[in-house]
Amino acid sequence: MTGTDVQKEAEDSGPSGYAAARLRLLTEEARSGPPRRAALAELTDDWLTGLFAAGAEGLRGASLVAVGGYGRGELSPRSDLDLLLLHDGGDTKAVAALADRLWYPVWDLGLDLDHSVRTPAEARKTAGEDLKAQLGLLDARHIAGDLGLTTSLRTAVLADWRNQAPKRLPELQELCAERAERQGELQYLLEPDLKEARGGLRDATALRAVAASWLADAPREGLADARRRLLDVRDALHLATGRATDRLALQEQDQVAAGLGLLDADTLLRQVYEAARVISYASDVTWREVGRVLRSRAVRPRLRAMLGGGKPTAERSPLAEGVVEQDGEVVLARAARPERDPVLPLRAAAAAAQAGLPLSLHAVRRLAATVRPLPTPWPAEAREQLVTLLGSGRPTIEVWEALEAEGLITRLLPDWERVRCRPQRNAVHLWTVDRHLIETAVRASEFTRRVSRPDLLLVAALLHDIGKGWPGDHSVAGEIIARDVAARIGFDRHDVTVIATLVRHHLTLVDTATRRDLEDPATVRSVAEAVGSQGTLELLHALTEADALATGPAAWSSWRGSLVADLVKRVSAVLAGDAPDDPEEAAPTAEQERLALEAAATGSPVLALRAQTEPPAGQEPSGDPEPLGVELLIAVPDQPGVLPAVAGVLAMHRLTVRTAELRSLYLPDGVDGSVLLLDWRVAAEYGSLPQAARLRSDLVRALDGSLDIAGRLAERDAAYPRRRGVAAPAARVSVHPAASRLATVIEVRSQDAPGLLFRIGRALEDASVQVRSAHVSTLGANAVDAFYVTGPEGAPLPGDEAASVARKLEETLRG
Repeated sequence: MTGTDVQKEAEDSGPSGYAAARLRLLTEEARSGPPRRAALAELTDDWLTGLFAAGAEGLRGASLVAVGGYGRGELSPRSDLDLLLLHDGGDTKAVAALADRLWYPVWDLGLDLDHSVRTPAEARKTAGEDLKAQLGLLDARHIAGDLGLTTSLRTAVLADWRNQAPKRLPELQELCAERAERQGELQYLLEPDLKEARGGLRDATALRAVAASWLADAPREGLADARRRLLDVRDALHLATGRATDRLALQEQDQVAAGLGLLDADTLLRQVYEAARVISYASDVTWREVGRVLRSRAVRPRLRAMLGGGKPTAERSPLAEGVVEQDGEVVLARAARPERDPVLPLRAAAAAAQAGLPLSLHAVRRLAATVRPLPTPWPAEAREQLVTLLGSGRPTIEVWEALEAEGLITRLLPDWERVRCRPQRNAVHLWTVDRHLIETAVRASEFTRRVSRPDLLLVAALLHDIGKGWPGDHSVAGEIIARDVAARIGFDRHDVTVIATLVRHHLTLVDTATRRDLEDPATVRSVAEAVGSQGTLELLHALTEADALATGPAAWSSWRGSLVADLVKRVSAVLAGDAPDDPEEAAPTAEQERLALEAAATGSPVLALRAQTEPPAGQEPSGDPEPLGVELLIAVPDQPGVLPAVAGVLAMHRLTVRTAELRSLYLPDGVDGSVLLLDWRVAAEYGSLPQAARLRSDLVRALDGSLDIAGRLAERDAAYPRRRGVAAPAARVSVHPAASRLATVIEVRSQDAPGLLFRIGRALEDASVQVRSAHVSTLGANAVDAFYVTGPEGAPLPGDEAASVARKLEETLRG
């Protein structure tokens, strides 16, 4: 059926005919995107024209006007209809009756309607008081009735907008900024709002409004395509959900991708991010130009008076060779010759970042159009300018985005293309891969005084996740890519090796510190062998912290910092020739020894509960102290079932375990028995912490078997309905046989949940293994726990037995 046939059916059959024709249009596979949106708007126009004609018989001085998205002729499947019934103020009763004839059929079909009935004067008054109403009227389009009435209103509204632009545009910019603060940036969100987030459809509409003011205009290259892409995604989202939603939720992304003929949800997100970047960058450039024009208008009359009416010349301040500052932006000097100076893009970018100024759009485009490629390897100046750019802190981000918007980054670093706009489906990560790399460099710039080779630190920060664009372990792939890139940039063979090592092992310190027994000499020696030198260790320590800080708030804490610092200290001693202490020789602290002796003397658990608001020893306090929770020290005579008992009691009292350590404590000579020491960091889910005496009492009952922890937890879980959420990946349990010579290391990766540690401890207890030490950490919603276990005789488990324990534990957690 052709579009004309569809419209004829709608006209012939009234509301039911329109509904059938609308449904047929939306289910046509051959028509999608702009043609379908335009056809839907045209179909709706014809239906509303028929309603208007039937209800306005004999009525003069009235018209029906589409505004907002409908006014632009862009109707998505579940878009609401923005309509204005315009009238000259004559026969108000007839106008009211006409409104009923128009609105009720729309409501009867279940369509969302945003409607108003106004005279031209009322419409202009409302627009003057309500910026959103004024924006909607800028897209006013005549549907039916008195064309002259619509045309005169549109002309008047545009004239008002242009006259009031110096006042209204700052107000519009503030609205955009508030919305961005509230909704976040579309180009980084895993579940973005296509309309409201920064870089979304609202911002695209704001750019149209700025252009209509004649005060400034957005960079147009790619802008229309970006907007069309977001509209296409929204269409597919409406069809997939059957709802008028703009939020691209995780559970709908595969279906939306399929509806658009895309490979998968990651491909969909990457296209959304690319479109959002175009709109965000255009917004930055446009609002900067608006500010420049408004400042110029405010200053010009005073300057003319001072200069006797002559036109003032813009002041240009040199920043670097071929680069100057003019009117708050970095531009190319008049004598600059990009076609003869391949280092100029990096020199201009470094100068802009160092000065904290934006690169002008004209300068970046001229560089992109005329500059020659850098030779391989790069000259020393190019490498130095890249390091300067990366070490400039927060201003680096805006400058980098300007270069990337015009394709200069991928010309300098071709491997960047694989990570550009690549989503990270991990709730811990705030950014796409490429933005995370830049954020890491920004964080690393804060640590350049801590290392002897800041250039290697900054380049490694830029490249540490470059392997995420390739299959397999990104650290392994990244090492190969980083080696090639570092050589191309012009580093010598030794420096290339250091950068490659940093990329290969950028997760080694934090993984080892939080998941392995640092008292085990094998742990420390393995890290020392991987790192190889004191200088590389120093760089890796700084890179580890920068990477975690750039990931998100859940990836770094004072506790993790202290563990990594402890590991670095131990590895440094090995690299200096000092052997690490054996576990048997590790001395307890005075408080640990006091608790252990009391537990040994009384034969029962002893605990100490204290709030910790200061960072651990050796950690520098940050400017914004984080709540570190409460430290819970427990000493228990060595006996079976300690781990599940303690974990179960804490779960019963709704205490969240942030970190946990369990190890055997060797008592002074002359004291019989052995004691298990548990050092936990806990926080109350809500309410206040329980008293230490209550915890101890329940722990005693749990250890003697008189407290049914499993039953109590099951009753509590049954009393609360299970909340819906994103399906978490299944738990994974693995064995690391080479991680320790004294025990078998079993690592558990699972979704964090109340009672998880209790279930793990009970499963290990049922497997008849002894937990020699445990290292528990929670990263966002994920738990990553390592358990050093032995058989009843205290020896590591045989390979097949260890595999069996891991398999049963995995089955328990998945059940």
